[in-house]
Amino acid sequence: MAFLLNGQPLAVDRPFIDPNTSVQYPANWLRLSSEEEKAAIGITWEPDPEPIDHRFYWDRDVDGNLIPKRLEDEPAVDDDGEPVLDADGVQIINRGLKTYWVAQQKQIAGTLLASSDWYVTRKAETGADIPADVLAYREAVRTTSGTREAEITACTTTEELAALLTNPAQVMDEDGEMVANTEPFITPWPEAV
Repeated sequence: MAFLLNGQPLAVDRPFIDPNTSVQYPANWLRLSSEEEKAAIGITWEPDPEPIDHRFYWDRDVDGNLIPKRLEDEPAVDDDGEPVLDADGVQIINRGLKTYWVAQQKQIAGTLLASSDWYVTRKAETGADIPADVLAYREAVRTTSGTREAEITACTTTEELAALLTNPAQVMDEDGEMVANTEPFITPWPEAV
């Protein structure tokens, strides 16, 4: 957020000189003056641009449009269009957002399953049964992971992927009640047992 005078930013609590009239203003003038007083000498307010979610976008172009990151994997090529090879002579693949986010789902699923892995180890070593609720939870985690991976893979644009991964499952309606979101959102993970 910035006050601008002739397109130049003005720092709050710093004195400034109006380049049109050569009038010097004290450090506290921006805080104490009214909007009308600021407008009278040509001071405008420019809000900060919307923040960039760097998980999905590189930055903004000169027109202020978001520059999306690559969605799909693609083979690496040099400036001449020739394949870029690794030390073994295999072409390098530049990973896209889908590959990254699918890998994240697999990692999250592994983390969620890790807390109950000891049941599986105990079953293998001693034959002791795994509780039914633990088995159901583990299956739900695996199923949810697959569903989330499919939802990510189905996205066709970076904007669609960003919305899928950032929209909440529930939103507040006009009455202050939590309701299911009508916008796309990724399938929530199951509740732990």
